[in-house]
Amino acid sequence: MKRRTGTAAQEPSETRSTRNRRTGGAAAREPLGVRQGSRRASAFLARRSLATHRRAWAAVIVATGAAAALIGAFAFVIGSLLVAAPPVQRYAGADAVVAADQKVSYTAKPWGSEPRTTTAYLPERARLDRSVLAAVAGADGVARAVADDSLPVSTGDGRPAVGRSWPSAVLTRYELAEGRAPRDATEVVLDGSLAAGGPAPGERVVLRADGTPRTYTVSGIARTGHGGDAPPAVFFTEPRLTALAGHPGRIDAIGVVAEPGVSPDALRDAIGAVLPERSGVPGSDRGVRVLTGAERGEAEQVDALGGRGDQLALLGSIGGTVLMVALLVIASTLSQAIHQRSGELALLRAVGASPRQLRSAIGREAGRVSAAAALLGGIGAVPLGLAMRSLLTTGTLPLPVPWWLPPAAALTGGLLVALLARPVAMLAARTITRLRPAAALGAAAADEPSEPGRFRTVAGVVLAFAGISSAGVATTQSGQAAGAAASGAAMSLVIAVALLGPRISRIALGVLGRPLRRVGGVSGFLAERAASAHTRRLATAFTPIVLVVAFVCVQLASGPTMERAAGQQASAALRADLVATGGGAGLPAGAARAVREAPGVTAATGVLRSAVVLADRQAGEPVLTRLPVLGVEARGLSGTLDPGVTAGDLDRLTGRDAVAVGADRARSLDVGPGDRVALRLGDGTRVEPRVVAVYEHELGLGEFLFPREALAGHVSAARGQAVLIRTGDGAGADPAASVREALAPYGGGVTVRAATGDDVAIAPPVSDGDNAVIVIGVGVIGGFALLAVVSTLALITIGRRGEFRLLRMVGTGRRQLRRMLVLETGLVTFAGLVIGTAVAAVPLTAFAVSMAGTAPYLPPAHYGVIAGAVALAAAAGTLIPGAAGGRFVLGRRAG
Repeated sequence: MKRRTGTAAQEPSETRSTRNRRTGGAAAREPLGVRQGSRRASAFLARRSLATHRRAWAAVIVATGAAAALIGAFAFVIGSLLVAAPPVQRYAGADAVVAADQKVSYTAKPWGSEPRTTTAYLPERARLDRSVLAAVAGADGVARAVADDSLPVSTGDGRPAVGRSWPSAVLTRYELAEGRAPRDATEVVLDGSLAAGGPAPGERVVLRADGTPRTYTVSGIARTGHGGDAPPAVFFTEPRLTALAGHPGRIDAIGVVAEPGVSPDALRDAIGAVLPERSGVPGSDRGVRVLTGAERGEAEQVDALGGRGDQLALLGSIGGTVLMVALLVIASTLSQAIHQRSGELALLRAVGASPRQLRSAIGREAGRVSAAAALLGGIGAVPLGLAMRSLLTTGTLPLPVPWWLPPAAALTGGLLVALLARPVAMLAARTITRLRPAAALGAAAADEPSEPGRFRTVAGVVLAFAGISSAGVATTQSGQAAGAAASGAAMSLVIAVALLGPRISRIALGVLGRPLRRVGGVSGFLAERAASAHTRRLATAFTPIVLVVAFVCVQLASGPTMERAAGQQASAALRADLVATGGGAGLPAGAARAVREAPGVTAATGVLRSAVVLADRQAGEPVLTRLPVLGVEARGLSGTLDPGVTAGDLDRLTGRDAVAVGADRARSLDVGPGDRVALRLGDGTRVEPRVVAVYEHELGLGEFLFPREALAGHVSAARGQAVLIRTGDGAGADPAASVREALAPYGGGVTVRAATGDDVAIAPPVSDGDNAVIVIGVGVIGGFALLAVVSTLALITIGRRGEFRLLRMVGTGRRQLRRMLVLETGLVTFAGLVIGTAVAAVPLTAFAVSMAGTAPYLPPAHYGVIAGAVALAAAAGTLIPGAAGGRFVLGRRAG
C-alpha cells in the first residue's frame, strides 16, 4: 500500500507530464475557468516582464522598427516603379501615337518543363515602314497623321537640340510666334528657347546636324503652349529632315490628331483595324502599337521601360536580401532578449508556471513590442521611401506617388514585422520552457544556456556547404546567373555563420584569447574569461558585424572589380594616341577619311557605340541579354586597336555580314571563324552575320565587334561617335593641331584629346538608375545592418548589469571594467571583420573569376570606411550603454 501510494505521488511530476506531451497537453481538457485563469496569468507575466525589461525591449524595438521601415520603404519604391511611365512631352498635342513594338521575345523549353517565353526591351528605337503612314491617315476618325523623325542637332555655339520636321510641330503644340514656316532646305524654324537673345527671322544661324556645319536662314520662331520640359527643337522642311535622318524608307513614329468628338478608345480601335501586323521594315518582326493617353510617353523615351525593368530586377534582388537580413536581425535580437532571461524563465518554470503559460507570456510581450515597432517602422517607411524614390526618379521616368502607396507601404513593413516577431520569440523560448520543473532549477543557476542544438549545427553546416557550392557554381556561369549564384552564396554563408556562431566564437577565442590577455593585463584576462564563458553571447555580438561587412563588401567590390578588369583590357588593346569626338551631333563616316589625310597620321578608325540582344539559355532557362557593342572601321584598325585576335582575321570585318566574337562568348556559343551567330541588333532587326575573328579582350571591348556600317542604320541617333587616331614619329611637335585642322570643316564642337582606355572600354553599363540602386543597397541596407550592430550590442550590454555589479563588488576598478569593455569591443569587432571579410571573399572570388578572370578588387579606402563604420557602431553599442549605466555599475553605487 505504501509502495502504491509512493508511485501515485510520483504521478503528477512524471507520468502526467509525459502523457500531456503525448496527447498534445492537458490544456485541451481543462475547464473554461482554468483556461481563463491561465490566460490571466500569462497576461500578468507579460505586463510585469515588459515593465522589468523595458531597456532590453527598447533595443528590440529599435531593431525591429528599423526592419519594418526598411521593408516598407522597399515596398514603396517598388510600387512606385510598377506604376511609373515616361512623361508625355513631345506628343502632348497628339491624340494617339503609332510606333513599332519595343519588346523582343524568346521562347525555349527548359529542362523537364513546358516552353517558356521571356521578353526584353530593345535598346535602340524600332522604326516603322513609311508605307504605314498612308494606312493610318485613312483610318476613321483621323483628322491628321504626321510622320515624326528626329536627329541630334547642335548650334554654332555648341548647344544641343533636336531636329524635327515642321509638320510634326503640331504634335507638341508648337505655334509660330514670329515669321513663317520653312519653305526649302535652307530655312529652319527655331524653338523660342534657342532664339532667345539670338537670331531673328531673316537672319542666319549655323547648325550641325549631319556632322558638317551648315548655314540656314531663320524663317520663324515657334513657341509651345505645352508646359512640359520638352528639349529645344529645330524644325526643317520634311524633305530636308528625311534626308538628314538617313533612313528615308522608315520613320520613328506617327503622330495622330483625331477628329472632334472621337474618343481615345474609338481612335485606337479604328487605327488598329487598318494597321499591318508587322512594322514592314525588312529584317524586323516588330509588331505595331497604338498608344493613347499616358502610353504616348513610351514612344518618346524608348528605353525608359527597359530601364524600369532593370531597376525592378535589381530592387527585387536587393529586396529579397532585405527580407532575409530583416528576418535574421529580428531573430537575433529577439533570441538574445529571451536568452538573457533564461534564468528568470527557468525559475518561473520551477515554481509552477506551465510551458504554455510561459510561451503565451513571451508571445504577448513580443506581440506588444512588435506592434509598437510596426507602428514606428510603418511611419518611418514613408519618408525613407520618399528619399529612396528621389534617388531613383529621373526626367525620363518620374516616379509617381499615388494616394494609396504610402499607407500600403507602411502596412506592408509593419505587418511583416508584426507577423514575424511573435513566433520567433516563442521559438526562441522553446528550449527553456520545455524543461521539467526539477531540471529548470539547475538551468536557473546556469550562466550560459545549453550548447546549440544538433539541428542548428546541422543546418549551419548544410548552409555553409550550400554557400560554398553556390560560389563554385558561379565560377562556371556568366552574366546574371553568375551574379545570382554569388549573391546566394553570400547570404547562405552569413546565415551559416549565425547558426554556427558559438562554435566559430570558440575558434576565434582560441586564436585571439592569448594575445588579449597579454595586451590587456587584468582587463584582458576578464575580457577573455567573460567571452569564454559566454560563447553564444559573443556569437550574437559579431553576427551583425559579419552581416554588414559581407553584404557591403560584396556590393562595393563587384563594380570596381569589373571596371578595373575592363579598363586594363581596354588599355592593353588601345593603340591610338588621340581621339576625336563630335559632341551632341556626332561625326559622320567621312570624318575618319579626312583625319587619315592629315600630316603625321598613320591610322584612323571611326567608332560607333550600340547594343545587341542575344537569345541564350542559362541553366536551361531562356534568357535575353542586352550587350553593348562597338562598330569599327576595318581600315586602319590594326594601328589603333588590338583586340588580341586568337583566330581569324580582323581585316575581313567589313560590310554588313561580318562580326568578331570574344573568346569566352565564342566558346559558350560554340562558334568560330566561318560560323554564323544569330543576334538582334539594337532596333530588333534579326541578323546572322558570319564570324570573321575571335579575340581575347572581350571584357574591355565588348563581346562582339561589328563593322561600323552594319550598325549605323540601326541606332536611335548617331551620338557618341569618335575617331581613334594613331600618329607617327614625324607628326611634329603638336600632332593634335594637324588633326584639328583636318576636322575644322566639322565645326567648333569637335574636340581632339589624348586617347585613353575609356574611349573604347565597354564596362558593364552603369546608368544613373543603377548607381542609385547601388547607393540604396549599400547605404540603406548597410545603415540598417550597422543599426542592428548597435542595437544588438546595446541589448547584450544592458543584459550584463548583474555581471558588472558582481565584478565591482569583488573589487574590480572602474577603469579596469571600462578597459575590459573596450577590449571586448575590439575582440568582437576584429572577429566580425575577419569573418565577414572571409565570407565576402568566397562569393566575390567566384564572381571575379567567372566574370573577369581576375581576383576581386575593393579600393582600400572603401574597406577602411567599412571597418571604421563597424568599429564606431560596435563602440556605440557597447560603451555608451555601459557609460549610461555607470551610475549603477561602474560608479560608486555598484554595491
